[in-house]
Amino acid sequence: MTPISYLEVFKALNSEVMLAVTALAALTLDLASLRRAEPLLRRRTIGTVAIIGLLAAVIPLWQQLGHPRTVLLGGTLAVDDLILVFKVVIVVLTLLTVLISMDYDVGRHVGEYFAVMLFGAIGMMLLISAEELLTIFVALELTSISLYILTAFHKSELRSQEAALKYFMFGAISSAFLLFGLSYVYGVTGATSLEGIREVVKSSGVGMSPLLATGMLFVIVGFGFKVAVVPFHLWAPDAYEGAPTPVTAFIATGSKVASFFVLLKVLFIGFAGLEGSAFWGHFSSGWTMLLAITGALSMVLGNCAAIVQRNVKRLLAYSSIAHAGYIFIGLVAASRMGATSVLFYIIVYSLTNLGAFGVVAALSSRTGGDELQDFDGMAKRAPFLSSLMLIFVLSLAGIPPLGGFFGKFYLFASAIQRDSQNFGLLWLVVLGILMSAVSLYYYLVLLKHIYVVDSKNESRIITPTYLNVTLGLVALAVVLLGVYPRPILELLNSLVAAL
Repeated sequence: MTPISYLEVFKALNSEVMLAVTALAALTLDLASLRRAEPLLRRRTIGTVAIIGLLAAVIPLWQQLGHPRTVLLGGTLAVDDLILVFKVVIVVLTLLTVLISMDYDVGRHVGEYFAVMLFGAIGMMLLISAEELLTIFVALELTSISLYILTAFHKSELRSQEAALKYFMFGAISSAFLLFGLSYVYGVTGATSLEGIREVVKSSGVGMSPLLATGMLFVIVGFGFKVAVVPFHLWAPDAYEGAPTPVTAFIATGSKVASFFVLLKVLFIGFAGLEGSAFWGHFSSGWTMLLAITGALSMVLGNCAAIVQRNVKRLLAYSSIAHAGYIFIGLVAASRMGATSVLFYIIVYSLTNLGAFGVVAALSSRTGGDELQDFDGMAKRAPFLSSLMLIFVLSLAGIPPLGGFFGKFYLFASAIQRDSQNFGLLWLVVLGILMSAVSLYYYLVLLKHIYVVDSKNESRIITPTYLNVTLGLVALAVVLLGVYPRPILELLNSLVAAL
């Protein structure tokens, strides 16, 4: 490869390079001068370095917007406006997670914490750019390894060790499934790029051969572990509960955005023509039927299991499983509107979930626990954060006019529009609406503890101004995405056309 090609790769990936340099700078600064400093000072100093690096990484992404689509290294990586938009989303979510972490006790290894988080963000950004099977796998592993380490960061706590071990074990199994499936797909098609697989499937008439069907099944199973859908969800509640709360927020938002984005590309580009049918009474083999079944199971189990949870993080974990089921409705639609609704929903959901976990992190670090009873009377003790939690919880429940309502509305509408003559996906939409109604119960239980149940401790909880401003801006974004979603929807719809 000529030096010019390497220069093009560097220009296209200079945001990832900036984050790698920032991660090394954070490690060096912590080792060189801050190892014996006060923990809060270390977190805020190194966190500020990470924030500067993240802000700097946005500049080249912004400058590349509007340029023609660039394909790098023989189709291994790609850069276009849709990819750039979601790279910015990952950078913003990482920046918000860093801000939340600066107020949270992450232990003695502060430099390592922020460095590993930045490397995880690099993996997510590469995952979004990847359009080749092995590159997707490598980027996914970089992301996963970073998250395994972050989950175990409270290594003195048994539940953090247990969560990391379960997360690692399930992650290793999912990687094996994914790699096995990718090998079958390559064996049948002889191609590793998503475009190459699509062309082979269309031109050679491979169709749904048994080997290709097996490969597709194992690929979907591998991604099913990553996005925590039933029956591949068992790691999620323990990992969410045991990890430091900012890490839980990072797992529930950044990794979900990257995983759903690449899953959408794999299905809509690589497996185009292998959709099959999930229409009621007209089921046929294909990935839409697989996703419809797993999505339905995720909505039912996620919402029903959340009802009995007494830990807020476990409750939100089962809620995230249910939301993965809602997202699958948009994927099952297998249309341009479905892809647009999925991308819009993961933006809204990631902001809402990050805000909710941010409030949990701020309050639990001061009350000493994250059980439901630890949030009793929070409306009096922390009125501002409680009002933000109200916005986030109602958005997750799908109450208008918040972003979560319109996100679900567009997901359901895309499924109805897919077969507007016979309403073949109506069964999935009706199930989604019913399960959304069920979710109101446990969300209202959480709000009851915050606003209705009295606390034995009446002392006020004081949180830093920068944290209040950060979470307030996230809540404002959730409200604006509900009140005025049109600009984002039009942008995503125009960019999805290139898929």
